[in-house]
Amino acid sequence: MSTPATKGIVEPAPAAAAPKARWRWRDSDILASFLSSKVTVLSAIVSVLLIGGSLLAPLVAPTNPFDPATVDLMDSLMPPRWVEGGDPRFLLGTDNQGRDLYSAILYGMRVSLIIGLAGVAIAAVLGIGLGLFAGWVGGRVDAFVMRVADVQLTFPAILIALLIDGVVHGIVGNAQRENTAFAVLILSIGLSFWVQYARTVRGSTMVEKNKDYVQAARLIGIPAPLILLKHVLPNVIGPVLVILTINIALAVITEATLSFLGVGLPPTQPSLGTLIRIGNDFLFSGEWWIVAFPGLTLAAFVLAVNLVGDWLRDALNPKLR
Repeated sequence: MSTPATKGIVEPAPAAAAPKARWRWRDSDILASFLSSKVTVLSAIVSVLLIGGSLLAPLVAPTNPFDPATVDLMDSLMPPRWVEGGDPRFLLGTDNQGRDLYSAILYGMRVSLIIGLAGVAIAAVLGIGLGLFAGWVGGRVDAFVMRVADVQLTFPAILIALLIDGVVHGIVGNAQRENTAFAVLILSIGLSFWVQYARTVRGSTMVEKNKDYVQAARLIGIPAPLILLKHVLPNVIGPVLVILTINIALAVITEATLSFLGVGLPPTQPSLGTLIRIGNDFLFSGEWWIVAFPGLTLAAFVLAVNLVGDWLRDALNPKLR
């Protein structure tokens, strides 16, 4: 029953608010910035296709290069399908072991991605943890962590990875080299890339810890680890996401470089670096496709991820909005 006070007032339908909340993401500045950049959209599509193809390699690859039953040495060194002498079964040709190069690239890309993502995850956890701790505590702890970081910055990441690889394999011995190569690569990449995270997070933590919301949390008795995780970390994570994106491409390049130099994965576990190293041995004898297609795949992935990282850096920078 309506009263005179409420008569004539139309209440909004409660269901109308739900669609607005559901589609509010369409009006976000980050999405608008992403869709307005054709280069970024194309780079994201290339990245998704390469990552999706590698992760779904068992489903989309014609053969399994790890399965000896699908490999025939009589099919070795066949050119791509469209080249004279090519076999219709092999789109991009075969390598020296008779493996379908298209399938080997998909499986190799998956191996490189797993190593790169795992290495970057270790670097991010280590760097963010040290950066938060050093920035919060300060004093001698901060000075020690930063001096270690400064010393490591004087050496290229690839030299650090080579040093770690040599030390670990010197401890476990050459007999276990093939069994430990995968884990050693991940560890080498992780310990080579933590400095950027630590320096970035440490600087942001030193700024955030003096703000009012952190001081209020300390006054009401919230423990320091909880303040760092629930209050400080969400406010310093923006620059970390940019570093994380770009470091994925750098980690894949590092893995490919180590494998190309012969200190990475063995030839029986093909990654992009291993395939490029194998192809380089046959480049001057005319079998150009063995090194060309893995190299182009690596270059396309690194370029696409770097372009997405550059866009993300600009999109998360409030000064550029």
